[in-house]
Amino acid sequence: MIGAAGVVACGTALAGCGTGERAPAAVPPGVKGQVIAKVADVPVGGGKVIHQWKIVIAQPTSGVFKAFSASCPHRGCAVSRPAEGVIRCPCHGSEFDAVSGKCLKGPAEAPLVEFPLKVEGDGIVLL
Repeated sequence: MIGAAGVVACGTALAGCGTGERAPAAVPPGVKGQVIAKVADVPVGGGKVIHQWKIVIAQPTSGVFKAFSASCPHRGCAVSRPAEGVIRCPCHGSEFDAVSGKCLKGPAEAPLVEFPLKVEGDGIVLL
């Protein structure tokens, strides 16, 4: 006999078997309002992954910063830092636009979740 907890756990595991896409990411707790990176650490045309909060920051053009979930919507693997305008998932090869987060190449179908940010002095702050 399976207890209620076993049924819930099994149902939760099976829920991820459909399309394989994961639920949208939420801003990690305790990060809102915090400086998550220095402007100087995010190169123009590239970016940086903040592993402790699973956030990727891109600077596609000078002075324009974007923050996205660093978890690929396909299976949750951590994406690589942006390069040449693209954020790549090393696990299954999905690619995302570093400006919009839009999926450019599957197997992922959903975009990366974008987080609002602002630049304060030399810091990048998540809103």
